[in-house]
Formats: sequence, C-alpha cells, structure tokens
Amino acid sequence: MTVRLFSSTLFGLDAVEVEVEVNASGSEKPKIFTVGLPDAAVRESSQRVTAALKNSGLGWDDGTITINLAPADLRKEGPRFDLPIALAMAQTSSGQDTIRHPERYCIAGELALDGKVRPVKGVLAMALQARKSGRLRLIVAVENAAEAAVVEGIEVYPVENLSDAWNFITGQISMAPYDLDREKLFHQKRSYNVDLNDVKGQAEVKRALEITAAGAHNLLMVGPPGTGKSMIAKRLPTILPDLSEEEAIESTKIHSIAGRLAQNEALLATRAFRAPHHTISDAGLLGGGSNPGPGEVSLAHHGVLFLDELPEFRRQTLEVMRQPLEDGYVTISRASASHTFPCNYILVAAMNPCPCGYYGDRKRQCRCNPMQIENYRRRISGPLLDRIDLHVEVPLIDYQELHNGCSGEPSEEIKTRVENARLTQLARFHQSPEIKNNASMSSKLMRTHCKIDDASSQLLEQAMNQLNFSARAHDRILKVARTIADLEQCQDIAEHHLLEAIQYRTLDRKMMM
Repeated sequence: MTVRLFSSTLFGLDAVEVEVEVNASGSEKPKIFTVGLPDAAVRESSQRVTAALKNSGLGWDDGTITINLAPADLRKEGPRFDLPIALAMAQTSSGQDTIRHPERYCIAGELALDGKVRPVKGVLAMALQARKSGRLRLIVAVENAAEAAVVEGIEVYPVENLSDAWNFITGQISMAPYDLDREKLFHQKRSYNVDLNDVKGQAEVKRALEITAAGAHNLLMVGPPGTGKSMIAKRLPTILPDLSEEEAIESTKIHSIAGRLAQNEALLATRAFRAPHHTISDAGLLGGGSNPGPGEVSLAHHGVLFLDELPEFRRQTLEVMRQPLEDGYVTISRASASHTFPCNYILVAAMNPCPCGYYGDRKRQCRCNPMQIENYRRRISGPLLDRIDLHVEVPLIDYQELHNGCSGEPSEEIKTRVENARLTQLARFHQSPEIKNNASMSSKLMRTHCKIDDASSQLLEQAMNQLNFSARAHDRILKVARTIADLEQCQDIAEHHLLEAIQYRTLDRKMMM
C-alpha cells in the first residue's frame, strides 16, 4: 500500500513542496528505507518515528517500508518530515483510506520519542508555499501556529502530539483553526523600548542620524570610547518609517528560516537591528553553509546593520560586503545551485580614531605613534569608505551637558520629519517603483533629481579638487544634499544643502591621510 502526504523543505529563502510517499510491502525482515536525497537528520527520522508511533498507540506495517521524498533531486534537511512520515506509516497499517482528503494538507513537525510534536524553522515560508500550491490546511506544532497563521487564506491546525494529529486528520476529532488577529498583532509589536531622547547632547550626530534615516544612507561614526556611538546606533530604528505588512512578513521569513525567531514570536513588526561581533566569518556575515542560509546582512534586511569597532573586522570580510551593499542582495553559489538573499539595509559603523581611542581628545593623551594611527585607519579601504554616505565625529560631552536634565527631541518627532521626507521620495520615484529612497537613486535619476545651480556646481568642483573626492563620493554628496533638501521640503538643492553634505565627506580624507 502506498500513502502520499505533502510537506515542504527549505531552499534558500523559499519553501519547496515535497511529496512524502510511504510504501509498505510484506517481508520476513522488516526494514525502513528513506530515499530522495535525505540528510542525516532525515535518515534518522525512522528511529524517532517508530518510537513515537509505538508510544502513541499507533501501529505500522511490519514489512519493508520505503519512504520517498520527492522531488528526488532536491536535498532534504532537518527533522520537519517526522510528522508526515509517521502519519503515512500509520495509514499503511490501517489497510484503508482513513485520512480524509490528504491533498488538502501540508504537514511539518519534529517528533519526540513520546510522540510530542516539536516546532521546526521556516514555517512562514512553508505557509506561503502551501497557499501557492492550494493546500490551505496546515498541521504544525503548537509553537509554530501563530507564525503560520500570519499568512492569510489558510487554516492552521496546531497539534501537541502525534495522537492528536492522527485523530484530527482521520476525522475522529474536530479542531478549530488557530485564530490570529493579524492587524492587532502587527500594531501591538511596533513599539521600541528605547528612544533617541535618551541620548544627551550630540546634536550634530543626531542630525546626521536623521539624514541617514530620511534617505536610507549609510553612516560612519568616529569617536573615542564612551561617547555613545553604540547607544545612538541602537536608536536609529526608532526614527525609521514603520514596516509595511509586506516588509514585516519578508523580514520574519528570513529570521524564521535562519532559526532566529524568538519563542512565540509570530511576526517581526519592528525594524531589525543586527550587531555582529568583529570576529564573525565571511559566511556568518553574508550567509553560506552546505545548504546556504542567510547571514547577518540578510537578517538586517529592511533594518540596520551595526558594525562596531569597524577596523577590528577582518579586511576581507569587509571587502566582500561592498557589492551586496551596492546591489541590495547577495548571491551564494554552490555546485548544485545558487541562492539569492535580499540585504537591503542601512549600514551604521563605529570606530575609534586610533588604536588607543584618544587621538585628538582634549582631556586624555593618545599613546599611539603616527605609524600605528595610519595602519589602524588603513584597515578600512577607500572603496568601502566611499560607499558610506555620511562620516561624523562623535566627541566626548562635558559634565554640564550630561547632567543638565535637558533631553532632546523624542524619536516620534524626528520620525515624523523622516516619514515626510520618505513620502516626498516615493512621489518623486513613482515611475521607478524599485527605487524607494534617495540612497538607491541610479545615475540616470540623479541627473534628473539632483540638479544644482552654477554657484553650487562651482562649490562642489572646488571641494572635489581640494579634498580629492572620488566619483562615487561625488554622487554620495549629491544624494545626501537631496535628502537634506527633502527634510526641509525644498524642491531644489540649495547651496547650504550642498555645504552640509560636503561636511559629512571630509572625514574620509582625514582617514586616508
């Protein structure tokens, strides 16, 4: 007897439907074979499944059982097939079609030896694929139910153990689909537990942060230890526009596939903030593995990637970021297939001005010699600096400024200006829907939307010649100037907009001296 149920496996950022076929035939020596490119976790499923069936009071055919996971040329990973395999094996022992309408279901779950159904990663991607395939009923672990129910148009049935799953799919018990108020959940989780008015002083840095948020530009902060660089970076998401529902689902799917969703977290409604340590590998940053998964740059999609102590990162690790930073996606190629992961994020980096951290400090003496300072700064290449739109110095604040009790603008007020600037940009690029902010402007769009008058042109030419800016830095200056004008709701780029934008580029010349 052959039984066919449906599940899915992860392939990059998507799920691919898998047919779980179980065939039982008579044999004097019972054996279980699993075919269809299974990995070790899938091959071991027969041991978990048989123990779970026995401890759940369910039988299976004593003969030779062949488990085929189709398509056979796609590698299957993880324990997600335990539950559909167990249900199909139980069906073979009944000798009749006791499972009602198996074509309507998509099933996934790991089995404990006592029959308990454990959660698996990537359930959101599985739910999206099930809806696409017309399998509108999902059977998953209780812990995965809310995540799967985020997808509209499907019914999610959470089960605690194998017995419940068997009794439900055979019609012995009824079960109501999981009820999730998606809109309520989405709005409840939009709040942050930090605010930009927590930061005392640093008005110039906050201004640079506002411009960063308004145009989705990249930012580099340079300053001695203890000036609040990390504290400021962590508050950037609080002034960014709210995630749309589509962006939230896309971000949640990436975190789910990477296994980074917190327990009982069904939806990421706030922008991601990722801060990997400087010892991270290339694969950890960009993604990789035998079956490539997303790295930190993709986990920061639609959010912020913060690289603290930037010169401490391996130079090669930083260099491989350059192209994904420009393109907004990273492609990982293997002999069997290529996987593309989105990585449209804002890069915020922080560093000390020298190895000891106190070069240029008015109160503490720097212990570094000129050669040490130069070598430290040259760990960051010129091409990478060119891709960072704003460079800003973060000075130490004095006692009076720290203790005067005067807090700055709250994030909500700054966010309002940022959202207005973003709306202006969306209207400007309405004929190019793939472009949503000034940082993403192509050269063609810049010629149309970043025009400057003769006086501003002469000013920019003078800055280019005296400060030896590259062509890429020239474009960054114009994009930042366009964002500054948008924050003031000015149609044209004025001379003072350009001056402020140039001010945010002078630091990279100091870094290369």
